[in-house]
Amino acid sequence: MAKQTIFPNATIGIIGGGQLGRYMAVSAKQMGYRAAVLDPVTQSPCGQVADTEITAAYSDLEAIRKLAEISDVVTYEFENIDYDALNQLKEEAYLPQGSDLLLLTQNRETEKKGIVDAGCEVAPYRIIHDEKELEDAVDALGLPAVLKTCRGGYDGKGQYVIKEKGQLPEAAALLTHGTCILESWVPFQMELSVIVTRSVHGEIAVFPVAENIHKHNILFQSILPARVENRIQEKAKELATTLAEKLGLVGTLAVELFLTNDGKLLVNELAPRPHNSGHYTLDLCETSQFEQHVRAICGLPLGGTALLSEGMMVNLLGDEVDIPKEHPELLKEAKLYLYGKHEVKAGRKMGHMTFMKQLDDEWMTNITKIWTERDGGNGK
Repeated sequence: MAKQTIFPNATIGIIGGGQLGRYMAVSAKQMGYRAAVLDPVTQSPCGQVADTEITAAYSDLEAIRKLAEISDVVTYEFENIDYDALNQLKEEAYLPQGSDLLLLTQNRETEKKGIVDAGCEVAPYRIIHDEKELEDAVDALGLPAVLKTCRGGYDGKGQYVIKEKGQLPEAAALLTHGTCILESWVPFQMELSVIVTRSVHGEIAVFPVAENIHKHNILFQSILPARVENRIQEKAKELATTLAEKLGLVGTLAVELFLTNDGKLLVNELAPRPHNSGHYTLDLCETSQFEQHVRAICGLPLGGTALLSEGMMVNLLGDEVDIPKEHPELLKEAKLYLYGKHEVKAGRKMGHMTFMKQLDDEWMTNITKIWTERDGGNGK
């Protein structure tokens, strides 16, 4: 489908009603667009702010058709869109992001191949179909290693860290979900991420590099700017730009990286959409990742990405959502975002806070303590 420029007053259709869709819709409406959302849950986080809400399964082809009919452009907030629904979207809607990158990132095997073919480095890995291949791969790669399902899984789901061979039978249970990938456990100094945006016209903008700290395999904190040398930051941005160009990105791509102990940058995962580690852009950058995404898919010029302030984004999970109430003093130097989810669950992302200030070790230790006290003091 020909590239188009979609001006305000048009309708942007969003597949997925979570927090990413919510802030896409908020940004779109600030710019004068209307927003329509498809989600299985009524009054989803995005549905609460959208102009039109279609409540149906993502695989409901009639609902997909309805979204296409009322939207001038369609986008998505998550990767795992039903294949038939995706084909119908391509036929009946303007989907500037296309399907190639989406399909590539739906499967870890094709994702790894795409990253390597783009000239970027990944941790050593093997594709696993059965227990014999798992045993052989462990012998080849050594331990520890991480076994992951090739399809599905996020925030630590669908994976198993193997530290000794006695764990192989338990780890092999993942094979009941289909083909898996075994990745060598690479010692790293730090986890980083870069959000890169590319418009339908090929313009590219790269956001500052975030330093990410995880807790129980879920993002805990994003620190800006990342506490690494400028040359590492520039290399990370260069890798993100290369991937955007080589993979034909339109829209937003989050590139998650390991900085190894010997100073290498390895690409860990890709997400072809706005990302949790880019939430800091709502307050710390000239343009947010969500506004930039809208600009990109609508064919508008991209905005500036300069960092306006040092700061830190901290997630609020289900068991942490009362922290702002219990520590209102934090709100003096932070912006609070709650996503409007109906059900509070431990480990579920309910919101986040962004602190806009110069960071120092004592302050960060105190902030971290408030959060880690919620899970018995386990920092990671």
